[in-house]
Amino acid sequence: MKQSYIVCDVALCHDCNCCFMACKDEHAGNEWPPYTNAQPRHGHRWIDIKRRERGQYPRIDVAYLPVMCQHCADAPCIKAYPDHINRSDSGIVQIDIKKAKGNKTLAEACPYGAIYWNEDACVAQKCTMCAHILEGGAWDKKQPRCVHSCPTGALEFHHLEPSEMELKIREEGLERYQPEFSGSGAHVYYKNLYRFERFFIAGGLLKDGECAGGVAVSLSGDGVIAVQTTDCFGDFKFDNLLPGTYTVSVGGNDEIVLEIAGSINIGTITLR
Repeated sequence: MKQSYIVCDVALCHDCNCCFMACKDEHAGNEWPPYTNAQPRHGHRWIDIKRRERGQYPRIDVAYLPVMCQHCADAPCIKAYPDHINRSDSGIVQIDIKKAKGNKTLAEACPYGAIYWNEDACVAQKCTMCAHILEGGAWDKKQPRCVHSCPTGALEFHHLEPSEMELKIREEGLERYQPEFSGSGAHVYYKNLYRFERFFIAGGLLKDGECAGGVAVSLSGDGVIAVQTTDCFGDFKFDNLLPGTYTVSVGGNDEIVLEIAGSINIGTITLR
């Protein structure tokens, strides 16, 4: 049957926190039984925007990663507390607020850190994918509040057959975040995840004191072979790299060998 999925595009997230505020607006002070108790005004981040800066001045970028309950198909939290947590037919992982009441250790069962403890209600809570909105039919016309409130389209909601989702994964290059945690698979996918998890090599070229645009620069190493030309500022950037040894060749002459364990700005090279 059709399943519920959220897709997050890291390249389109700008840390505006509209999703976070929409989640607060929907849940803080609002009870949605049997799905969840009211969310506290402070302390809980059911959708948490993680931040990562890459590179060195002046060639840097910042990536933002929305992380919520991943709604794992083989959820570690369900394995730890099968009587307190369940998974709906559409793939949404839910905490039973009656059975889970008083179990504070449940908040430690998520390897993504997506479960929080509500001291006032004495219950563990997390993202419900706004199941109180979604369930009850007309799935194609409903969205979780975080998705509905995203101004850049960084968040998408899909209610699809698994085969349809598999096609989307292949066509758009979707990935799971830290898949080693999610068992047989999360229902939250990421596009352009390399912006957060992988590295780049960037630099600039000068010739006769001017920006050297249109110069061929190649990269090789660890199974990667790529060629590009510098932009009008003389800059180049090879992205989506794993840790390893790479060789940067400039204009078919100069070669620079680099061992990287993070993004690196190799600076400005003056062409001979």
